[in-house]
Amino acid sequence: MAAAAAVNPELKAQWRPKTNPWIIAATVALAAFMEVLDTSIANVALPHIAGNLGASGDESTWVLTAYLVSNAIVLPMGGWAASVIGRKNFFMSCIVIFTVSSFLCGIASSLGLLLLFRVFQGAGGGGLQPMAQAIMADSFEPSKRGLAFALYGLVAVLAPSIGPALGGWITDNYSWHWIFYINIPVGILAFVLTSRLVEDPPFAKSDRKNLFKLDYVGLSLLVIAMGSLQIGLDKGEEKDWFGSNFIRGFGIAFAISFVALMIWEWYKKDPLIDVRLFKFKNFAVCCFLMLLTGGFLNATTVLQPQFLQQTIGYTATNAGFSLTAGGFALLFMVAIAGQLVGRFPARNIIITGFALFAVGYYFSATHLNLGISFYTASILRVLQVIAIPLVFIAVTTAAYFGLPSEKNNQVSGLINFARNIGGSILISITNAIVTESGLWHQNQMRKYLTPTDPYFHNRISALKDFFTTSAGKANAETLAQGRIYNQLNTQATALAYVDVFWILFAAALLMIPLTFLLDKNNPREQKGEIRME
Repeated sequence: MAAAAAVNPELKAQWRPKTNPWIIAATVALAAFMEVLDTSIANVALPHIAGNLGASGDESTWVLTAYLVSNAIVLPMGGWAASVIGRKNFFMSCIVIFTVSSFLCGIASSLGLLLLFRVFQGAGGGGLQPMAQAIMADSFEPSKRGLAFALYGLVAVLAPSIGPALGGWITDNYSWHWIFYINIPVGILAFVLTSRLVEDPPFAKSDRKNLFKLDYVGLSLLVIAMGSLQIGLDKGEEKDWFGSNFIRGFGIAFAISFVALMIWEWYKKDPLIDVRLFKFKNFAVCCFLMLLTGGFLNATTVLQPQFLQQTIGYTATNAGFSLTAGGFALLFMVAIAGQLVGRFPARNIIITGFALFAVGYYFSATHLNLGISFYTASILRVLQVIAIPLVFIAVTTAAYFGLPSEKNNQVSGLINFARNIGGSILISITNAIVTESGLWHQNQMRKYLTPTDPYFHNRISALKDFFTTSAGKANAETLAQGRIYNQLNTQATALAYVDVFWILFAAALLMIPLTFLLDKNNPREQKGEIRME
């Protein structure tokens, strides 16, 4: 909740957890890792899920976005829930909900049930990320938060990167159901460790009276806004976007509910989302940068394995393993980023990160083709993700600059909210661009498929001769035309993926000047609580 009791500075400075803070950090990071992993582990399993449950490819993507939207809706509620039952109790409750929902997802017999259980799973996971981050923030001295957030950054950026590889291997060797079942033992372990090692600080006491202080109006507006946004994005391409009354209706619902939410929360005494935090320029910029960073991470984690499966015919396992090199690069970069945040201004690190994003997307756009090797795909993945720890850890650290400790729950909730919403938005947008751009390229290439074009004529003749031998003269021409049409579709799809990476390249470049709006802190001179001018 926004209306938190003022923190006694002396109490804040004197309190330290009884357990080593690094053990606490590892404990909460385990739960957060499990939750973040589920944002991507189902990516390469979508064709299998769709086929097994009788759904289309477009419908199967709701398995990802339903989770992200539910997760994002619950994220801002963490502060209120922690104020009612205590941060530790809320954290353990989220572990239980997430673990039970994972089991239900595994036994789901229809797409509708799977989506319902994914909503429950996302709701349980929505409290894990911000609470883990807030627990870390309070367990460490301000001067050591950079290293602590490096561990959290490792969780947040490594889990989505190894998720596709793990999910692909499980799907090909067992079944897609097991990508959910593996959460059960991890959830049990995280619950036991949290119950024994984590404690609530004295300045974050729970109060049952806060049970009736939930901002129900704000929550309702948030659900309407996020639900309308996601339905519009997911169904927009299928329904011809704003040419459809269906999409226009949800677009209007989103606009009205979002504006109403901002106005309501601004004047509410105990808001669900403390939008007044956006008065701090540094925090507002950090939220937007994190939105794009989450979008970059999630979108590219879906795009590359999807490209390899759709156009080249990779198995789920091989498509997932093409991202593994990126995971090892993240391990290396997280360690470096944690050290850099403690030595250099966060703004400089973020600028460097977005420049590296642009380089990675440039090489992806110029090297992605139908003849791409596994080695090249792995190198491209490294280039795509190498900047993520730099930006993620620096933005997360910078978001707390100049804000009082009692706002930690809200800050962590909003930062993670921005990251998840960014991921959900860019997954939907990039998939829509692939479809629309693919159709455009297909129409452009069809102009050359005419009897007067010598290449087309020669190609048809060669294929007819080939199929005459194996299928007979009567079927040869039909099979030849079908082969060329399939090749055209594949090439058009490949060009569409290239277009998406050019767009991401431009977006990364645009973030560089925006980053200059951040305050330029000097971590070498920081003492105690971080305060910015």
